[in-house]
Amino acid sequence: MFRPLVNLFKSLKFKYMSMFVISLSAILLFLLMYGNVKQETYELHEFKISPKTVRSLKTVEDTVKTEQEKKRIAAEVTPFYQFNEEVSKIRQAIAASLFDFIIEAKEENEKSAADTEDGAEVKTKSRSEQIKEIRQKLKKLEEEEPNLRLTDDAIISLLKEDPSDLRNMQQELTKIIGDELSKPIRSGDLASVRYEVERKLRLSDAIPSDQLQTLITLGRSLVVETETINRELTDKRIEEEKNAVEPTRILQGQVIVREGQFIDSEIYRQLELTGLLTNKSSMKPMLGLALFVLFLSVIMYMHFYTWEENKNRKKKALFIVYSIFFILVIMMKLISLIDKEFDVQVAFLFPTALAPLLIKLLTNERMALMITIITAATAGIMLQEGYAAIMQMELTLYILFSGLLSLYLLGNNGRRSNILRTSIGVAVANILFIGFYLLMTQSNYELNELIFYFAAAIASGILSGALTIGLMPFFESGFGLLSDMRLIELSNPNHPLLKKVLTETPGTYHHSVMVANLADAACESVGGNGLLARVGSYYHDIGKTIRPTFFIENQHGGQNPHDELPPDKSKDIIIAHAVDGAELLKKHKMPAEIIDIARQHHGTSLLKYFHVKAREMGQDVKEADYRYPGPKPQTKEIAIISIADSVEAAVRSMKDPTPEKIANLVKAIITDKLNDGQFDECDLSMKELRKVEKVICETLNGIFHSRIEYPE
Repeated sequence: MFRPLVNLFKSLKFKYMSMFVISLSAILLFLLMYGNVKQETYELHEFKISPKTVRSLKTVEDTVKTEQEKKRIAAEVTPFYQFNEEVSKIRQAIAASLFDFIIEAKEENEKSAADTEDGAEVKTKSRSEQIKEIRQKLKKLEEEEPNLRLTDDAIISLLKEDPSDLRNMQQELTKIIGDELSKPIRSGDLASVRYEVERKLRLSDAIPSDQLQTLITLGRSLVVETETINRELTDKRIEEEKNAVEPTRILQGQVIVREGQFIDSEIYRQLELTGLLTNKSSMKPMLGLALFVLFLSVIMYMHFYTWEENKNRKKKALFIVYSIFFILVIMMKLISLIDKEFDVQVAFLFPTALAPLLIKLLTNERMALMITIITAATAGIMLQEGYAAIMQMELTLYILFSGLLSLYLLGNNGRRSNILRTSIGVAVANILFIGFYLLMTQSNYELNELIFYFAAAIASGILSGALTIGLMPFFESGFGLLSDMRLIELSNPNHPLLKKVLTETPGTYHHSVMVANLADAACESVGGNGLLARVGSYYHDIGKTIRPTFFIENQHGGQNPHDELPPDKSKDIIIAHAVDGAELLKKHKMPAEIIDIARQHHGTSLLKYFHVKAREMGQDVKEADYRYPGPKPQTKEIAIISIADSVEAAVRSMKDPTPEKIANLVKAIITDKLNDGQFDECDLSMKELRKVEKVICETLNGIFHSRIEYPE
């Protein structure tokens, strides 16, 4: 069912085809995942009754509440007060200056009066002039201290006093002011301090009764704060306290409004803040999902871009990976739709190892590792339950750990029995993870819940293996792939074509089995696919079943049909077995790799026997006419099979084979094929040829070992 898609893109360059497929898949993945990340919104109205209970789907900071809390804390912070010792001295100096101005004016006027009595022409100042002069001196002081303004009557009253009395009053006032202002005084203490100054002035004997009210007014106005707020330090303390305030948050899962509750302005504000209202839905999840899908697509592209492999194989792998991935995504989507209907996490039923098992069997382990990680991350988002912040982390780890373990358990053996053993191992791993999950949640579970979770863990593992076995044939036939499982099926002696070889050409069957043993061992030694070489060897001479008696291993009684045929006819019959075999395999819809082995295992090698025979008969023959049509071996597996095929036939015809004879023969055959250019089109190096030679010799020595002579 996938073959039409593959054929459609065969003509495209892999770079452009992969970009198109990955981009198209990214769009499809976004559409499938969007419903799982889109935030649920509600049609709710302010000052209405809520029709349902609404919980916050995320944790968000309530900035309004946080700011209110900061203001409350700031208002409760005790100001930082600082005592100023200089205040007392300054206020005393001001009090002293007031009296100094009056005393100075009075003494100057008295001096002028004395000079006038002595005959000097000095004019005394009038009372108004004295007041004006004193007012002029007090001007600057009154500008800085408006509360210290003396009335004209107070000045006149003080000017009537003797300078000695004024000095006594000056000393008494400054003393009282100095005593009171030497203590810490805050704004709230001013009234009581002023009262204390007034009380002391009333009790003082140095204050004339007619001047008492003036000094009381003056003394009260001189009282100021001595301990004031240090604004810089206070602001710093306020800032520290505000910074220490924990932000007020609406927590994930927190009930904002219950069913039947009145939606007041505060609740409505919280609904707006969390984006739960239809008209306030956020675009952030959509943008976040787009970045996630882009990230996965880039990883996928880079993985294929850096993979050094045949372009056709890369194209197939690309379609296989995305086909399997979207099968899993659809599974996730279905699970996410039904998961809400249950109190337990149905998502634990997801076949955790399906992706890595299928991808490894159909492509390679590196690809399987990548898809395991991507599948786990995708499942964490799509299978969210409740109020997971970004992804359901326990499910992500569940799929990731099980998938990684399945790769190690599977190894390089793709047999059905091994896949089932792997699925059982995955089930055990799932049980261990479920145990970890249940213990870490520290919740109390009912017995039926525990049974479900452990049953889900087992089902997940078994499903992984069962679905892998079930889906493999579809991918193999759809993409023309040859997996280990398919190869094992083809190696069954009960296969119709193998039965045909066994019954119709028993000699060829025995020869094929011997070639299979040699090719399998040799391929494994150079990192080739030994299983493919073994199974391909079983079918490589299937064309001989069309004319079995024309091949020496199937001849009995010493009669050889070629003795009665001209060399050119014999040549055509022998060469035809490669072409006929390929056609027969194609007719039975055998994998392309097996067909290629049948067609290419002789390459373009020369039929020396019949070529020489024709020349001996005097025929003018061309060497090219006695060569197989090819093509030459395209893979190392086919090249090794061609060596094993020639070596097995040659050694079987030897009399008394010894290790030395076998070694010389194997080396000669490989050298001859190498010089004939039969390995020019495959990736078999000289170093690997030496290994192949050594392994084939060791295998042949084991087969043709010396036997003891039993007595009669």
